[in-house]
Amino acid sequence: MLDKNMELIFPTVILFLVFVILFSFLKRKKSRRPPCIKGWIPWFGAGYEFGRAPLEFIETAKTKYGPVFTVFALGNRMTFVTEEEGIEVFLKSKKVDFGLAVQSPVCRTASIPGNIFLALHEKLHIMLKGRLGTLNVHEFTVQLTEELHEQLENLGTHGTMDLNKLVRNWSKSKKWFLTLLEKSIPDIKAYRSEKDNSLTVIQDVLDIVEMETKDKCPNFVLLVLWASLSNAVPIAFWTLSFILSHPDIHKSIMQSISSVFGAAGKDKIKICEDELEKLLLIKWCILETIRLRAPGVITRKVVEPVKILNYTVPSGDLLMLSPFWQHRNPKYFPEPELFQPERWKKANLEKHAFLDCFMAFGSGKFQCPGRWFALLEIQVFIILTLYKYDFILLDPLPKPSFLHLLGVPQPDGHCRIKYKQRI
Repeated sequence: MLDKNMELIFPTVILFLVFVILFSFLKRKKSRRPPCIKGWIPWFGAGYEFGRAPLEFIETAKTKYGPVFTVFALGNRMTFVTEEEGIEVFLKSKKVDFGLAVQSPVCRTASIPGNIFLALHEKLHIMLKGRLGTLNVHEFTVQLTEELHEQLENLGTHGTMDLNKLVRNWSKSKKWFLTLLEKSIPDIKAYRSEKDNSLTVIQDVLDIVEMETKDKCPNFVLLVLWASLSNAVPIAFWTLSFILSHPDIHKSIMQSISSVFGAAGKDKIKICEDELEKLLLIKWCILETIRLRAPGVITRKVVEPVKILNYTVPSGDLLMLSPFWQHRNPKYFPEPELFQPERWKKANLEKHAFLDCFMAFGSGKFQCPGRWFALLEIQVFIILTLYKYDFILLDPLPKPSFLHLLGVPQPDGHCRIKYKQRI
């Protein structure tokens, strides 16, 4: 009897074990992770190879490992997505989070604790999106024009300098600037517009921040100012560089400026929305510059395991998308390395829509709320600079540095110009 029971039990155990093994195999197959570039040093991982030239590393890894791959570096798992399905997940999935991904850089930039940033981020984003949206942004044109007129006076009548130095105007140390802002908060809050007694954008920021904390008001003001300048300044440099290195485009722009404002010279011209609409080529040049000099990566934090293609990306990973390389996809941008402002004729800019696969400002719920203001301030800067000064480019157009992963790439070399005030 015992032998017969054993005969029945033994096959049952074998079948059960086979089932468990098969189930485990299928589960592992179903939850297969993307190929991972780990390096050989614990914790440091592929940090050295990745850090030497991160943009080149991304493109090489895509060629070798396919459209989804993970890089393990400095204790972090960064999973890159490069094709449509991964991009769709990055932009729309509720299993990835923007705030959690950027809280560490925000803390380093403006010394704002993660919990306070997360508590206020969405409220501030909604407010800024409204104040700096397409319906309101042109309210800033007059003030921007007046302030840029004053700044350009500092250039004098002629000179020679690096174009990057000419454009860059925000180089204060964080510690000094925070101290200044802290002393200035009462004056900032007390200010009222003589025109309509309305609140400024910074005052709206302070009202929201003070609901959570008063100690970090200067830090949030610094964060807003940093966000408004960190990419706009280098894009202004690159736009001028591209224009000056393409004589035919430069000539067309000067003709259009003269047709709108009269002969270029020292007059203190005023710029309004109607005039900006007549200078579309400048806006196309800015957008084409942003396409070619887009940030190396934008990021989200995976909060729940998410499936992309045949892979499952685990929670805790940073999901990474590279606008720099997406903007070089010939499927969306033919001859992607060429500076061709005319390609933006196809964008429906009147309805505030960019070209497909253009991701410099991010996308989805947390698309950059200041994108229209950034475009406006660069437009005004380019118009006034070219109206007031004649430029000669002394160096070839520099290449972008492949060392920069976050933000607009810096030039990998000098870009000297000779300038003379128009009479």
